[in-house]
Amino acid sequence: MRVATASDHAGTGLRLTLAERLRAAGHEVLDLGPAGPGSVDYPDYAGPVADAVLGGSADLGLLICNTGIGMSIAANRRRGIRAALCLYPLMARFARRHNDANVLVLGAGLTGDFLAWEILEAFLAEGFEGGRHLRRIGKIDAAPGTGA
Repeated sequence: MRVATASDHAGTGLRLTLAERLRAAGHEVLDLGPAGPGSVDYPDYAGPVADAVLGGSADLGLLICNTGIGMSIAANRRRGIRAALCLYPLMARFARRHNDANVLVLGAGLTGDFLAWEILEAFLAEGFEGGRHLRRIGKIDAAPGTGA
């Protein structure tokens, strides 16, 4: 699986740790930064991950900031992106099963490395159930939005 990753400065360490684990598990990682620990603005990194998922150069996305809230808001502004901030593996499973989430968001200040990996594994392992959930996703996709 191809996973596009990015973070802000607060999430850089966790992003690099998870990218290494993803590669070790046989996944392809498209690391979209940032390269260093200097302060950056999370919207500048949420956009490229959303573009990679929407454009097909990544199957799924992973975004990390301190709480995950900013990245979630920024990513979900893109029509077709369903970014889910998950604190537990069960949340990640249901985000994929019922919401067809295509971007996982983590809060580096809230989630340690071990739990973050468990959440990411759960997210990658699940698929969308469809059925009644497809109708609901259609309503989200049809809702007015910026498309930006």
